[in-house]
Amino acid sequence: MLTLLAAKHVRLIFSITALTIVSWISLPTLMSRAQDNENWAQRMPTVSAQPLAANVKRLMQTMPNIGFPLGKSQMERIDTAIESGDAKQIQLAIDKLVSLVVEIQTDAKTVRKSQIRPLQLVQNEHQALIVKVLNKAETRNSLAVYSPQAGAVYSGTSLFSLQRQQQTELGKNLNDKLDQHRYLDLEIYGRNPLQPRLSGLEVEYVVLLIHCNRRGKLSPEVAFYTQPENKPKNLQEILQTGSLSRLSLKVTDARPVRFLIDDPTQQSLHPIARIEIRDASGRVYPNQPKRRAPDLFFQPQIYRRDGEFVYLAPGQYSIRYCRGPEYRLLQKELTVKPQEVNEWKLSLERWIQPEQFGFYSGDHHIHAAGCSHYTAPTQGMKPTDMYRQVTGEGLNVGCILTWGPCFEHQRNYFDPQASHFENRETIVKYDIEVSGFGSQALGHVCLLNLSDQTYPQSEGTKTKGWPTWTTPVMRWAKNQGGYTGYAHSASGLEISPAQATNRIFASCDKDKNNQLDETECQGKLLPFNFSAVDTDKDQQISRGELLAAHRISADQLPNFSIPEMNGVGAMEICVSAAEGVCDFISSMDTARIQEWNTWYHLLNCGFDISVSGETDFPCMSSRRVGKGRVYVNMGQKLKEQETLSFSKWCENLAKGRSYVSDGFAHATEFKVEGVQPGFSPVELRQPGKVKLNFSVAFAPQTPNAVAHGTQSSPIGKRLVGDTVELHHPREHQWITGGTRQVEIVVNGQPIEKISVKADGRIHSFEKEIKVDRSSWIAIRQFPQLHTNPVKVLVDRKPIRVSRKSALWCIGMTELLWQNRQRTIAVAERPEAQETFAKALARFAKIAAEADEKR
Repeated sequence: MLTLLAAKHVRLIFSITALTIVSWISLPTLMSRAQDNENWAQRMPTVSAQPLAANVKRLMQTMPNIGFPLGKSQMERIDTAIESGDAKQIQLAIDKLVSLVVEIQTDAKTVRKSQIRPLQLVQNEHQALIVKVLNKAETRNSLAVYSPQAGAVYSGTSLFSLQRQQQTELGKNLNDKLDQHRYLDLEIYGRNPLQPRLSGLEVEYVVLLIHCNRRGKLSPEVAFYTQPENKPKNLQEILQTGSLSRLSLKVTDARPVRFLIDDPTQQSLHPIARIEIRDASGRVYPNQPKRRAPDLFFQPQIYRRDGEFVYLAPGQYSIRYCRGPEYRLLQKELTVKPQEVNEWKLSLERWIQPEQFGFYSGDHHIHAAGCSHYTAPTQGMKPTDMYRQVTGEGLNVGCILTWGPCFEHQRNYFDPQASHFENRETIVKYDIEVSGFGSQALGHVCLLNLSDQTYPQSEGTKTKGWPTWTTPVMRWAKNQGGYTGYAHSASGLEISPAQATNRIFASCDKDKNNQLDETECQGKLLPFNFSAVDTDKDQQISRGELLAAHRISADQLPNFSIPEMNGVGAMEICVSAAEGVCDFISSMDTARIQEWNTWYHLLNCGFDISVSGETDFPCMSSRRVGKGRVYVNMGQKLKEQETLSFSKWCENLAKGRSYVSDGFAHATEFKVEGVQPGFSPVELRQPGKVKLNFSVAFAPQTPNAVAHGTQSSPIGKRLVGDTVELHHPREHQWITGGTRQVEIVVNGQPIEKISVKADGRIHSFEKEIKVDRSSWIAIRQFPQLHTNPVKVLVDRKPIRVSRKSALWCIGMTELLWQNRQRTIAVAERPEAQETFAKALARFAKIAAEADEKR
């Protein structure tokens, strides 16, 4: 490929000051000076042969690594020159491949430059140009390139979000002015085996990567400059040291590639697929910084319907495609041919179809704007673009939630009815997440199935009238037929062993001797029983012993350590649950232990709180919607021409007729004495045995990541399941096969484990277990799968599993009031305080009714 580049390109001579930018002269003038140019270029600067040879060897290693291998004759010519030990011969050999020459002057005044003919490029193709650097200043700074026509086409990205998703390169040179003429990508390649900085040699060679997504004759402005490592110059500094000059490009057309997509299980007339396109060097197409809706720059994939196109340069590509985790991830090596019509046929294959068992999947927390990931974050994307995301991941339901930054614009898409577009089994509904306004300090809440999104006295804005604590806004949603739950539940529910230890000592160490005896701990909630914390058995608990106990507790499910209560997750859930206005707690996007731990304690206190699955795309998990999802039991597969009902789906979600999953694990059946989750409880007159029937299936391939439990967290089990942070370097590896441990869970405690093969098949089981008191029963596979529970009531008594669970709810609610009461508006505070006190009294009563030893 580089041979073709060399044939197309002749030397371009730039000049640059030690700090600075080159300037260019007009093409007619350059053409008239072509002969002078050749003479000047033939003068070979004196340089030591050994370091120059080392630089050229690194260059030769780099070119094939980035997809531009040198031809055999070129390699032989360069190798011969290197073996000669003659620096001039080395330069003569490699200069035949040079496209640009940049001269860094010592006096910052003398500039020599020329351009003989346009560069020949191909639209939408990454190309590598060899640049010769004449470094008269012998600087060791890095060489950089700037063009106002280069860089991202979007703006408003969040550096924090890009850092945690390990995509900071996508946050460079943002398009804050929304310029429509950004068609170039330029980068001096400085990764191994090349170096990020110049070596200081008088002569060396670097690689310029260039990509153009337009076609025709183009004249972008370009400037080269040097800068110290980790001290990037701003644009003003660059422009003060020189002037931009025109570069002449001639870009030939990319070829249209039409997708022919087949999905026997998809009802739509135009099946859709998730498609990831890479070249042999792993570069993603279409170029991510140049993407506009419906393609998103922070996703390596695109979504295309049957018959739709993508434009690619001729060459070889690797294609990975599927339609969400219920489909097999398939791969093809395909070619784009020049001068021909290119059609790629992609046949999708499911490994499981939950709809056959009556389960319809959804992600109840998706954003179309505001998360700093869009061309204009305050406006975001249109419903049709979001529908493409939802159906492209095989979801049946997508809840698009309007929130703070985009509230005024996105609320224009609100409709009391869900939208079906083209597929009767896939729907989207616009509703609200109270986040970025109102009660956010006491937890973000998802409000679903709203008929009215204008809170009284709010006047259609986020700045007026909204409550500053969560219970009133949830009550408002419930009163209009809506359903409510807390988002990204573990945010703020993290356990800090040091802080938890300090709080217990502050309240219990009455004699201030830095030791706690059993009397001082009377009635207080410790992470374990007193004797278990007192590891040296001296009848005293030291700070070190309590700290160690909290560290162990943080990795256990369930646990009794009081979390920090300083985030935006399920903060106020115990209060709203006691008030009867909370339907569900969110799961599957933040750390799994604390999500499920909070839910377990509420279930142990007898509250009917369901668990639901979400992504919080793209604020928490930016790669795709439905990374966390809920599968709601609608009774049976939709009949011919029947349309999925959003309100019924939400109703069944709130009743707990569902399971949560990452999509790679499924519970197609779970019954206790023939009763499914979310229906009337099983009733026993006295303690006895109950029969469980359940069927589970696990994908034959699963991503290798902390989020899916196939990779361990660097700091322990407490972060397994988290999709917010990657925790490990990004990679594209998958785990094939293996086994998963399915657990029968009674009152939060696993009582039996069953090993199940991850082979894509449904495995069915029948078990009998003993129930000695009113309990809840579920099955789980940590961290990928959890069913909602079936209640078993013995002698019609309420579920009162654990005094400790009630004390945990009391402890977290008291700490929340201590931390966040100041965020509640003064006028609302008396009612909030009364409601908090009422909830605490109810949990105290539950604690008194529960088994003191449990």
